[in-house]
Amino acid sequence: MKKSLLILIGIVFSTGVFAQMAATKSAVMSFETKSHDFGDVKQGEKVTYVFKYKNTGTDTLRIDNIVSSCGCTVPNNYEKVVAPGANASVTVEFNSAGKMGVVNKTLTILSNAVTPNADPAEYLRIRVNVIP
Repeated sequence: MKKSLLILIGIVFSTGVFAQMAATKSAVMSFETKSHDFGDVKQGEKVTYVFKYKNTGTDTLRIDNIVSSCGCTVPNNYEKVVAPGANASVTVEFNSAGKMGVVNKTLTILSNAVTPNADPAEYLRIRVNVIP
């Protein structure tokens, strides 16, 4: 009886450990910075910035889509698949044509990455002061 109980406890414990190990395998996007201020930009100019990050997780990162809050802000040159431990980047181009004053834009990264607050996405933000 004692032997059966010990075997049962061992099975339950090992199943929990394996389940926990499987649950902890995830992709994590660790950005150098999640926001950038372009400062003053003359109306009509295009400016770019490269957001750099590393997949610090234990699983392959898969970016499904990057959505911009406006057509004036475009994500370019990003890898859709990033191995664990690899560095990558997202280049963002802002077109100030037709804009004036302070402009704040957001890029939403939809991926399989785990985020700090269990958000469904990562967010990158830019700020620009468009001058005549």
